[in-house]
Amino acid sequence: KSANPQWREQFDFHYFSDRKDMLDIEVWRKDNKKHEELLGTCQVDITALPMKRTNCLELPLEKYPGYLLMLIAVSPCTGVSISDLCVCPLGDPSERQQISQRYCIKNSFRDLKDVGFLQVKVLKAVDLLAADFAGKSDPFCVLELGNDSLQTHTVYKNLNPEWNKVFTFPIKDIHDVLEVTVFDEDGDKPPDFLGKVAIPLLSV
Repeated sequence: KSANPQWREQFDFHYFSDRKDMLDIEVWRKDNKKHEELLGTCQVDITALPMKRTNCLELPLEKYPGYLLMLIAVSPCTGVSISDLCVCPLGDPSERQQISQRYCIKNSFRDLKDVGFLQVKVLKAVDLLAADFAGKSDPFCVLELGNDSLQTHTVYKNLNPEWNKVFTFPIKDIHDVLEVTVFDEDGDKPPDFLGKVAIPLLSV
């Protein structure tokens, strides 16, 4: 019940060279659990922003009254990676030794923001729900840790997809929960939900 909401929430988007350069933002209002209404949209051209500094942007909403105040920082991606299973980042013994040294007890307080990292191997899914008329699905997998999000490629027309990808996340909060969701790609329409699993980091 506010016309001037303050969210003060940070999101990290891992943007790679093969991705589009526009950040699309939508503002919605909720009357109740079932009714939602679009209050406005705006776009930010990431390539036009200076690197390695925080940019304060006042963005007017298109076709609607109001504006958004945002802080956007574009910086080189660190601690995040997507790789094939055959070139797993922790597969090299010397690299494992360096990481063990980096997180040993005597270095615990060297960098309080560097809590650690999580490596997830997404191998495959089995017996997924058929979301298409042909009795198949076009599944892809989304991994979310805090406000970090990464995803696999889509395996088309398959209920038993194999992705064989390795994802690495920096850990900012040891109490975070890794959420892994499988969706069915549906062209220009929103993807269909095929299932989800949540794994608290403290359970690993």
